[in-house]
Amino acid sequence: MAKCHRNNIGSLILDHSSATNASAGGHFRFSTAFSPAAFRRKIFDAVSCGGSSRYRHHDDDFSSTTTTTTTTTTTTIASIMAMSGNNNASVKKTGRARNGKSEKLSDLLSIAEVETEIETKKKVEALEELKRVVKELQVESETKRKEAACRVRLLSKEDSGMRVTLAMLGAIPPLVGMLDVEDVESQIASLYALLNLGIGNDVNKAAIVKAGAVHKMLKIIESPSPPNPSLSEAIVANFLGLSALDPNKPIIGSSGAIPFLVNALKDFGHKSSHQAKQDALRALYNLSISSSNVSFIIETNLISFLMNMLGDMEVSERILSILSNAASTPDGRRAISIVPDAFPILIDVLNWTDSPGCQEKASYILMVMAHKAYGDRQAMIEAGIVSSLLELTLLGSTLAQKRASRILEILRVDKGKQVSENYGGNLGSAVSAPICGSSSSSTNPNGASKECLEETEDMMSEEKKAVKQLVQQSLQNNMRRIVKRANLPQDFVPSEHFKSLTSSSTSKSLPF
Repeated sequence: MAKCHRNNIGSLILDHSSATNASAGGHFRFSTAFSPAAFRRKIFDAVSCGGSSRYRHHDDDFSSTTTTTTTTTTTTIASIMAMSGNNNASVKKTGRARNGKSEKLSDLLSIAEVETEIETKKKVEALEELKRVVKELQVESETKRKEAACRVRLLSKEDSGMRVTLAMLGAIPPLVGMLDVEDVESQIASLYALLNLGIGNDVNKAAIVKAGAVHKMLKIIESPSPPNPSLSEAIVANFLGLSALDPNKPIIGSSGAIPFLVNALKDFGHKSSHQAKQDALRALYNLSISSSNVSFIIETNLISFLMNMLGDMEVSERILSILSNAASTPDGRRAISIVPDAFPILIDVLNWTDSPGCQEKASYILMVMAHKAYGDRQAMIEAGIVSSLLELTLLGSTLAQKRASRILEILRVDKGKQVSENYGGNLGSAVSAPICGSSSSSTNPNGASKECLEETEDMMSEEKKAVKQLVQQSLQNNMRRIVKRANLPQDFVPSEHFKSLTSSSTSKSLPF
């Protein structure tokens, strides 16, 4: 028993200074030598030892001291046990939260892996499908080839990736080869498949031409029996698509496709659809960008046809674009200038204030032709271009204003040269006053000077008359144009006030 009493609790887990301090509420210090589990085990053993009846002492003082110490120790132990329990509960909750987050992350990773596997599987299946379609293009069965061509057309209609993949798998050569068959439906299916493969893909456009599609399409056109209208429309659409690539322009132009496109545009047999006409016009514009094709266009008498088509606002801007490309070559300018009423038609376009694009293109054509040919400048002046140019410099777009000003400058310089040629010799003699007289003038210098001054005044009066005549002509032309645009009667007679204005006008109103 004494051994048990000497085995103080403090010697196991607690430290205290003396029994007096303990009885007076002494302070205990926890040992850090044990883990929480070992600490609880030691406390349990100590309590069990101190509470056993076999070791109880008969001394009252010692019993009192022991009882107080045991009570205090028990209370402290209970608090420690509670704190330990709370800590354990907190640790368990934290562990559960961490385990929950780990499980969610694991689930997300698993879902991502599954989705990646599904997507990869779909891509592999799509690639196998494309391989099967391309393989069917090469079978002997004409029906299967036509079905495969229709499948290529649908797959490549709106998917640029499909166009690249199908071309890489070798779909273009067998589709071009299908143009040799006699079945019209198979030809149409292959043409539209090729058309879709070339949309927005220059590599495919070049590959289609390289595979011989242009010559095979022309072979269909030149067959003894006229091609089916639907087949012709498909060929026109392909020429439009292929001509958008610059390297293809001279190939298509020199192949003989331009007459076919011109015939589709003119449509004398009324067999072409509206869409086919639009495609033909756009294809001709693409081909006209290459200067080597302008001569082929002129040979078809397309220029005259296009000039007469001006006025249809739906196609006028495209027509003027073709004429602009033609005007960049000498042959094209010559072809335009020989068309009857070519300049009045182009000058009338300058007054289309609701179509700035047409005004800009018409002014470009007139500017180029005025710069290159004197005869064209004269024809423009006679057609009344000055008033339209003046109006364009005020009301046109920025580009149209610049071009109109440039034309006016060209005409002004040309008019100055013309006046100089008409009066050059006489004006030169007037400037050289000392030598304008005869050999006897040296003996009478005053008389010679007077004679020269009179001659100069005569020449100046002639020049004033010419300027006045030009001013009146310009004003009269302006008046006729105003009457025409105002839908007034053709026999409209200007008022006396207007006549007085025209008669009193000076050369300041002359634009050049």
